[in-house]
Amino acid sequence: MSALMAVQRLGRIPAALFVALSLVNSFVFSAVDRLGTWPAALPEGLLALDIVDKIQVDPNTTARFSSDYGGLSQAAPAAVLYPSSPDDIATLVRFAYSSSSSSSSFSIAAHGHGHSIRGQALVPGGVVVDMASLGRGRSDRINVSSDWYVDAGGEQLWIDVLRETLKHGLSPRSWTDYLYLTVGGTLSNAGISGQAFRHGPQISNVYELDVVTGKGDTITCSREENSDLFYGVLGGLGQFGIITRARIALEPAPRRVRWLRLFYTDFSSFTGDQELLVSMTEKVFDYVEGQLLTEKDVGNSSFFSDNDTEKIKMLAAEYGGIYFVEGGVYYGPATASMVDRKLESLLKRLSFVPGFAFTKDVAYISFLNRVQEEETHSTAPEDVLHPWLNMFVPKSRIRDFEMGVFKGILKKNNPIGLVLIYPFDKNKWDDKMSAVIPDEEVFYTIGLLPSATVDDWKYLDSQNDEILRFCHQEGIDFKQYLPHYTTQTDWKNHFGLKWDAFVQLKRRYDPQALLSPGQRIFTSSP
Repeated sequence: MSALMAVQRLGRIPAALFVALSLVNSFVFSAVDRLGTWPAALPEGLLALDIVDKIQVDPNTTARFSSDYGGLSQAAPAAVLYPSSPDDIATLVRFAYSSSSSSSSFSIAAHGHGHSIRGQALVPGGVVVDMASLGRGRSDRINVSSDWYVDAGGEQLWIDVLRETLKHGLSPRSWTDYLYLTVGGTLSNAGISGQAFRHGPQISNVYELDVVTGKGDTITCSREENSDLFYGVLGGLGQFGIITRARIALEPAPRRVRWLRLFYTDFSSFTGDQELLVSMTEKVFDYVEGQLLTEKDVGNSSFFSDNDTEKIKMLAAEYGGIYFVEGGVYYGPATASMVDRKLESLLKRLSFVPGFAFTKDVAYISFLNRVQEEETHSTAPEDVLHPWLNMFVPKSRIRDFEMGVFKGILKKNNPIGLVLIYPFDKNKWDDKMSAVIPDEEVFYTIGLLPSATVDDWKYLDSQNDEILRFCHQEGIDFKQYLPHYTTQTDWKNHFGLKWDAFVQLKRRYDPQALLSPGQRIFTSSP
């Protein structure tokens, strides 16, 4: 303050300007007193913004945002923003953009529910945006329309979107297996589950978005308006903007689900039946997934009775590894009488092991929330690590993948963990969007989802590397889902023909590469 007073006494600035500067100076010192030691990585200009009271820099706060669900990466941010509106996010990003040419530039990452697995949502030395704060204490962030869509904040969990839409007898069409993920998080990747063969991934079921770009602009976009941003953001890994609202397609919600698991000892029969189920003109199943089971993996599900569990264990022990197709048939009061008849006719066409078809009848919400309900009964420790690998493999090479990975690498290493295997229809994906898939009409998602400890995660991670090397050596044109690469060359190969357009969008909407640096796509301005 003494410097300001000296300048004022000398008459070098008008009295009114002196008062204004004094107020700013006082505000900055007050903010520093409240926040404590200000991080050297961040410009002090942040202290003069009207969002400063929503920023926390204490180590206890930043430590909570220094890891993710995978547990394999650690990187603490310098600060955390707890926004109360999308405007707060825009204010932060605009300031970062205006400071990006200085030595005190910083990056920004949106944090949803923290379910990235390779540090993709971490921002070392930057600012994390705690998206959950947008909906905290508010009831206006999920709005259901009678025109069969819902406007949901990017911070909203899919389970909450489901609960709110069910009040109106409606439901989103496409899901993820786990519903405690945010709308913005899954739409930045794709959002896949067993409904995608009918409706496409979640990104194919979006009408409109509100996005805060890397310049701090808030833009509404759709297929008709600002369409380049709309298509780019969906599956865009957070590279072009932060999703603050999504308009999502709805359909009438069923009441019940006939839930089936059909077991196979032969991989060709297993995949053949899956492909039949997803390609039928008059589809009976509304949901189709599949899994690989070893003897050690049997018994981890409340789906089966104790007697059925022992029966399945014996089958797995005999063959060393078995498969099951998981199906769901949705129905309501008007269609209940048809379900048994349709299933009886369809099951006669399938090639599962006789006597190994198991069914349950559950409420629709219980079926969609099945993963959480299983976890509620789980005795697994909470501090496990998740060295996961998710891939899309073309149908023409799925048998090669089976021989080299399922009957080769995995059998040799005797894994314990969830292995998902189920097909998608390429025509249900919009190629204009950033998400990349194999160039075949039918392709499979492979999810290798083990749980690990600090003692064995590196072993499992090296197994993932071995699988990727095998695919490269055999010329299998796979694509990673929830991709993790460390060089731009690998990212170019991942995006293929979409790479040039991806770079152009980055230059247009985040030219200083401020957003989501944890993806490691652009380590400097594009």
